[in-house]
Amino acid sequence: MYKLYQNNRKNFVNRGQWYARAIKTQTIDTKTLAERIQRNCTAKHSDVLVVLTELVEVMQDELQASHAVKLNGFGTFKVGLKSSGATSISKFSVSKNIKGLHIIFTPEGHRDANGKMTRTFLTGCTVQEAPKNDVIGETQDGDGYGDNGDNGNVNP
Repeated sequence: MYKLYQNNRKNFVNRGQWYARAIKTQTIDTKTLAERIQRNCTAKHSDVLVVLTELVEVMQDELQASHAVKLNGFGTFKVGLKSSGATSISKFSVSKNIKGLHIIFTPEGHRDANGKMTRTFLTGCTVQEAPKNDVIGETQDGDGYGDNGDNGNVNP
């Protein structure tokens, strides 16, 4: 689902143009995932919770050892960092130049015969406008809701 927003940033060529922004309608936690997984297989809810909890701990160990972690059918995780430049190797220091760490996630995907990448999690995904779009102002048909006659359905 998406909602529309208008680019109002100063000094941008696209200022005033309208864009779609993906929205989340809910957050599913580990407990809920475990309940759903239990319904789909023979593992008990408590077993699934133990495995998911241990997965996080093992992934943390592997990532901190500078290993990438690939979950087949899911994607790959690795550590990234942000740093500032130093004028020479001798002037580089971790405390001054390393600004932070983050996780880089690359979802698994497949290329078709034309080389187009499709991410596993997005296969079969359709796009539609959220039922109530709180955008106020001009839209394509002027009613403030952004419906341009396609009923909000787009297959990306």
